[in-house]
Amino acid sequence: MPKKYLGQNFLFDPSILHKIIEVSNLTSDDTVIEIGPGHGKLTKMLAEIAKKVIAIELDLELYTRLKEEFERIKSYHSYTHLPIYPFNIEFIHGDALKYHYEKLGAFKVVSNIPYYITTPIIFRLIEARKNLKSMTLTIQKEVAQRIVAKPDTKDYGVLSIAVQYYAHPELKFIVPRGAFRPVPKVDSAVIHVEILEKPRVNVRDEKLFFRIVRTAFSQRRKTLSNSLKAISKDIKGILMDAEINPIRRAETLTIEEFAKLSNVLSFEHVPLSC
Repeated sequence: MPKKYLGQNFLFDPSILHKIIEVSNLTSDDTVIEIGPGHGKLTKMLAEIAKKVIAIELDLELYTRLKEEFERIKSYHSYTHLPIYPFNIEFIHGDALKYHYEKLGAFKVVSNIPYYITTPIIFRLIEARKNLKSMTLTIQKEVAQRIVAKPDTKDYGVLSIAVQYYAHPELKFIVPRGAFRPVPKVDSAVIHVEILEKPRVNVRDEKLFFRIVRTAFSQRRKTLSNSLKAISKDIKGILMDAEINPIRRAETLTIEEFAKLSNVLSFEHVPLSC
């Protein structure tokens, strides 16, 4: 029985699972993290391609069932001398938000993410970007649209910039709600997020950059000269120095313009830390 409090909606359709793997660009050299393997359908398919699969499951009942199922398969294949079934899977019972991804070598993530941890897990994985190569995630469609959104759209905001600063996200395809059991209330989408070798823009102070972004979007209907007053009393002059019209709103600024504003403010008002 799926547990609502864990956001369990299981995807069984093999054609969709194959499509997810196709857009993930996996190779036989890859280590793959799967968050929330559920009944293990995607897990088996990943293991047939990747060098190693690490499947992290929070639900003890599902974790135990998966371990037992794969042990039975392993025993059967050993007994019958059939070709080696993919036993390159490590099951971990634990919270994916607390997993030490930094201890891994290079890895990719391919997962159907429970809706309630979507944003926290994306930020947690970005923290481990030194070794993270890409994320292919099935997530709520509305969140996917926010991640890939461009300036001057209603979906563009903090999440868009936070992901696009470190990575190149693409919305690959929509998964209708009817493909899941139980059926959720919203559609999903598969996004592929390729981690960049270096941030998309150069900023002198990342903390200041993201503070400006968060502050600007906290009152997105206000002009920048009003929404950013908490950043600097002379924000109108700072904006003009950055060649940004003070009457513009946050949703109209590109990530490059936010970076330029941050750098101007850093030079004029905030000394670099040693």
